[in-house]
Amino acid sequence: MGVEPVRHDPRLTTIVGDRRRLINIAYRLLGSVTEAEDAVQETFTRWCALPLEQQESIESPSAWLSTVVSRVCLDQLGSARAQRERYVGPWLPEPLPDTAEWSRGQNAATADPADRITLDESIDMAFLIVLDSMTPAERVTFLLHDVFRYPFAEIAEVVGRTPAACRQLASSARRRVRAAQPVETSAAQRADAVRGFRHAWEAKDVRALVELLDPQAMAVADGGGVVLASLDPIEGREEVAQYFVELAKRAESLELLERTVNGRPGLVAIHEGAFAAVYSFEIVDYLIRRIWVVRNPDKLHMWTEL
Repeated sequence: MGVEPVRHDPRLTTIVGDRRRLINIAYRLLGSVTEAEDAVQETFTRWCALPLEQQESIESPSAWLSTVVSRVCLDQLGSARAQRERYVGPWLPEPLPDTAEWSRGQNAATADPADRITLDESIDMAFLIVLDSMTPAERVTFLLHDVFRYPFAEIAEVVGRTPAACRQLASSARRRVRAAQPVETSAAQRADAVRGFRHAWEAKDVRALVELLDPQAMAVADGGGVVLASLDPIEGREEVAQYFVELAKRAESLELLERTVNGRPGLVAIHEGAFAAVYSFEIVDYLIRRIWVVRNPDKLHMWTEL
């Protein structure tokens, strides 16, 4: 008796082809690659659990997948607020390396999902921080409508509100974004500021660091209670400058590399041959206003594979 050949399922191919788009949605909603992958996997699991007749009755599997992954993320955002209360120190989004850098020398399977996340202004660290200040419904509505261009009628099904209510949520979210949005600085100016910060930090030059920092500068570190990190933000340019000089003095073997972090110029710290931290910057009028430091090793797994 011959073995029956495995039949190719074009609908399965269709949903797998949606993986890149779903990962992009989920990362922006959750701020974590790991959680985004889990949300997409849960979405695929729910699709596969549907009876074949129900799958075939769905006119647009892509739209169905988008709705489900958004609902999964909405649920996770709701529970995340309770988890954040137990998180040790500030919580920051998981930083992303540049696609080309991370994929270099990796095969397609290893490079997933970094190469599946489009690096644009909607994954800038400053933007993700603003998103995290929104309510889950605001965040989902704003991202789906303003970033991914979904109509309010479809978004209403995700968040369980009317289209009119979704418009109000998006409007409220836009006001938050506009209020937090700094004056645009060119890519070259951002790179120059980060490079100057790196050189001044390596030289342990407090005065040079102060000149690069905004008077209202702030540094926020995320160690997650796993590694040593300041539990409170460091505020004021003199205080921030002194903080980084003290770090350099305590870690003489610290090596700083200029890397793209979430689509913007950033730094990576290597200490004793291991990735120690990833630094993101917000730069306004040529000065560094915010420095976000991710030290939690659970958020650096993509960088350790570079």
